[in-house]
Amino acid sequence: MKILAFSDLHLARARAADLVRASAEADLVIGAGDFCTMRQGLAEAMDLLRAIAAPMVVVPGNAESAPELNAAALPNMTVLHGSATKIGDLRLFGLGYGVPETPFGAWSCDLSEAQAAEMLAPCTAADILILHSPPKGVADVTSTGQSVGSTAIRDAIVRIQPSHAFCGHIHDSWGINGHIGATRVVNLGPTVNWFEITA
Repeated sequence: MKILAFSDLHLARARAADLVRASAEADLVIGAGDFCTMRQGLAEAMDLLRAIAAPMVVVPGNAESAPELNAAALPNMTVLHGSATKIGDLRLFGLGYGVPETPFGAWSCDLSEAQAAEMLAPCTAADILILHSPPKGVADVTSTGQSVGSTAIRDAIVRIQPSHAFCGHIHDSWGINGHIGATRVVNLGPTVNWFEITA
């Protein structure tokens, strides 16, 4: 399956136009959160992506809540947050929000490590994990050199061993990828990222 994946659009019109153009060749489009900015402009962000015809599977970032994303979602979007879906033979499980809690204040949608672990626990098998936050130690380094990823997400990847784990959230690590066991972890960013993945 030919998959187009991105994260952290943050209402960027030119980036959205690139994604819409590329999506004509995609079997599936994955969005790993932060479509808007600081809980503002989510409907506008969905309008920027409206011309995507392929099925989309998305998770909320810390810039939009799960209820907000469910309410604004396009007809071809499946929203995952502590839940799973299947596209063809591919098993996908998603968890959004900032993990662990961010320092950004009341607008940010965050989970503690314990909350994230509880929401990830039902997932026993997946081909792709769609996450907003990166796992601890991979694609999670800020501009000041801090590793700020999630231990709960890392533990889930170790346990489940999907072929791919897609994330975003840490802008300074956009485009960075690495491995946890057999799992390829990719911090996507708002660019066109192509993957060929089979179950």
